[in-house]
Amino acid sequence: MSLPLRGLTYPRTRPVVCQQQRSVLGRACRAIVLLVVGLVLPMQASSAQGGTSLSPVGTWHTIDDVDGKPSGIVVIREEKGVLIGTVRGSLRKDEQDNPMCDKCPGARKGKPIVGMDILTGLRADGDEWTGGEILDPDTGKVYKVKIRLTDGGKKLVLRGFIGFSLIGQSQTWVRAD
Repeated sequence: MSLPLRGLTYPRTRPVVCQQQRSVLGRACRAIVLLVVGLVLPMQASSAQGGTSLSPVGTWHTIDDVDGKPSGIVVIREEKGVLIGTVRGSLRKDEQDNPMCDKCPGARKGKPIVGMDILTGLRADGDEWTGGEILDPDTGKVYKVKIRLTDGGKKLVLRGFIGFSLIGQSQTWVRAD
């Protein structure tokens, strides 16, 4: 059977993908298509299930910039598409149980650091979360921040900056859970 098109007739053919089913090339083409479908669909299904390795939501150990040792515990949660990170404790043995944020600005001044939201306003932006702020309770300074997961979701790289992210400092946190 043929299809008319502007006075010309063309034979009805199979789709270009694997058109020659009986040839070696056609079988190879079909095998490639099945392989691609077999690999892509499971990956999409696993990402749709929302595995924890694809989200920064969870418990993290902050790492001290000076000695490189874990220094604090921050729990990141998501509320209405926005990430919020709350200090849950200190891992430093020399620190008092619940220090106050004496250098913090505004309503946070003089409040306990444990229980304080130090990471706010981050929204998903591709494979990063951007548009947020981070408070350094040691200095009381607030920086713009963007974050991204590395090492299969086991590490979280935070980039704190003023103005442009090129002028700033990165810190890596390690997943605790």
